[in-house]
Amino acid sequence: MPYRPTALTRQNALDKRDGFLRAARGLVAADGFKAATVAAIAARCQASVGSVYSYFDSRDRLLAEVFRSAASHEIDLVRAAVADAGQQASERIGELIRIFSGRALHGRRMAWALLFEPVSPVVEAERLVYRSSYTDIGEQIIRDGLASGDFVPQDARLASSAVMGAVSEALVGWIRPDSAEPSEIELECVMEGIRSFCFRALGVSYAGGIR
Repeated sequence: MPYRPTALTRQNALDKRDGFLRAARGLVAADGFKAATVAAIAARCQASVGSVYSYFDSRDRLLAEVFRSAASHEIDLVRAAVADAGQQASERIGELIRIFSGRALHGRRMAWALLFEPVSPVVEAERLVYRSSYTDIGEQIIRDGLASGDFVPQDARLASSAVMGAVSEALVGWIRPDSAEPSEIELECVMEGIRSFCFRALGVSYAGGIR
């Protein structure tokens, strides 16, 4: 008689798979993707290496799923913050920049992993989707700002790519794993400086303090 999985065995399998993903994400958050070896993931779950491979085709596929989950969480938070920022495009773009940079500066290890850490081509493909999602959000805001006259005339997609690229590059030195822990005052200055630069690029007067 062929084996047929029951609802309980299917749930147990899902729980075990989720446990491996949680363990991998914890390792990435602490020390980056390089730390999330299959052996380390298995050890955290008190399981064998072979059992990890019974749920995932490869380490790359497992880490790609971890990246996708972490990136989706960040994007969802940004979308919610932008939606709550009001109707004015300058307020929404300011909130996009604030949330992106603020979360990166306060979660430096994970931010470095998502934005800059060298990864396999499989995981890099997820990174491209992640970056594109931010550009999509910014593009819509900039289109609205162009329509309302809040921003100077320019290509919305190109401007959004440039803004998000500027934010990311400005964060590099602050979120490197080997960089010193910045103070809260330094973090605020960095976020203010990034917003000020991006607002000038969009042709908007910036007095600071936009939330």
